[in-house]
Amino acid sequence: MSIQVPDFSKSQVLVVGDVMLDRYWSGSTGRISPEAPVPIVNVSKSEDRLGGAANVAANIRALGARVGLLGLLGDDHVADSIEAILDSLDILTHCERIAEIESITKLRVLSQNQQILRCDFEKKIPLQFCLNLKTKLSKVIKNYDVVVFSDYAKGSLQEVKELIRIAKSEHKLVIIDPKGTDFTRYKNADVITPNQKEFEQIVGVADSMQDFKEKAKKLQEQINVSHLLVTRGEHGMFLQSENSDYQVKAVAREVHDVTGAGDTVVALLAACLATGETMQNSVDLANQAAGVVVAKLGTSTITVHELRNALHMQGIGGRSQQTVAQLQELILSLQKQNKKVVMTNGCFDILHAGHIAFLEEAKAQGDFLLVAVNDDASVSRLKGPERPVNKLEDRMAVLAALSAIDWVLPFSEDTPQKLIAQLLPAILVKGGDYKVTDIAGGQEVLAAGGDVRVLNFHEGRSTTRIINQIKKQN
Repeated sequence: MSIQVPDFSKSQVLVVGDVMLDRYWSGSTGRISPEAPVPIVNVSKSEDRLGGAANVAANIRALGARVGLLGLLGDDHVADSIEAILDSLDILTHCERIAEIESITKLRVLSQNQQILRCDFEKKIPLQFCLNLKTKLSKVIKNYDVVVFSDYAKGSLQEVKELIRIAKSEHKLVIIDPKGTDFTRYKNADVITPNQKEFEQIVGVADSMQDFKEKAKKLQEQINVSHLLVTRGEHGMFLQSENSDYQVKAVAREVHDVTGAGDTVVALLAACLATGETMQNSVDLANQAAGVVVAKLGTSTITVHELRNALHMQGIGGRSQQTVAQLQELILSLQKQNKKVVMTNGCFDILHAGHIAFLEEAKAQGDFLLVAVNDDASVSRLKGPERPVNKLEDRMAVLAALSAIDWVLPFSEDTPQKLIAQLLPAILVKGGDYKVTDIAGGQEVLAAGGDVRVLNFHEGRSTTRIINQIKKQN
């Protein structure tokens, strides 16, 4: 199975719901308060992030999609912070400022990446102000293909039935991230995404997988949605559609924080479906994204680059060409996971058994293999005007198809020294009778704490020999 990441730049998504600010105070703890048996946190860092519906919008924008946000804010400094972040992320805001309400804030106090305390500053939004959303939605909805209603039960979506009606009257695809015990409020939506706890609050605890499926089918029919997606934590996800069901296993990850994982799932679904992606593929991508964000601390987003890497590491992603900047980010990320990237280079004009043996040996030196390939002009300079026999794109396509290789990257210089100095792999390898000191880029890798290795030379196997044999036969 191979899953491709769609072009999210084609997506146009509107997020409507409870907008919040997630504020993080972090610092060291070294003593207990003399006033009460609680730790004292010496706050050294403060960070503001988008929360609630705004975090859904931030996740969609991080994928490169066009996104707007519609919600209710107070006329206060918290709203100033939210709007400043939205502006910095290029998220179009349709939010209404209302002097009579307070913007919602969740303050988390952390030490050593662990939450010690959470303080919520919120009051439920009065119904009278929710009427403003209906008017605003009718004005802006024509600019979007998909509408997400992100419900955190803070009051913004008390009129969600009417909001859904408006969206459907404009033939928009509607996705619901629900809250509460009355899912009939979301009737006639296209997709609803409760987590398992929310699902069980509605239908009760299932005593078997068969019972779970039956309850899901019944709920899907009762509220007349095309797709019911239940996120089940370590058990993955379950999708109940009108005529079928689909299960996907959770991605094995070290979980640091589940905050905002549901937002990421909804964001991926919305962005994928807005490109015309199938529901099943959208669920698969959302599952991979959730596995990435739970390894991060606090409300977080995922980039297309991170999503492609997650797929690649699962063995289900395409080997699309990476940029130098993307590979730099990837190598640093893998280093933090104690994973080693091996790098080698060459022309690889006519692939032969010697190449295969060398590449497999190179991969065995670490966890991932990156191959830098001379472009056509540099091959001609090094090998003569009749070379290469195969053009760069063909050579790269053949290499990318090999199971030993994880990434292929072209370079235009005669040697890859500059490229290697930029990427600094953990291990640099070369085949033949080289000395370590003669290998291009070797000094830079060694200076960065890496290793340089010379691998076995396979006698009698070379591109030049193959070409000469062909000439003799002709």
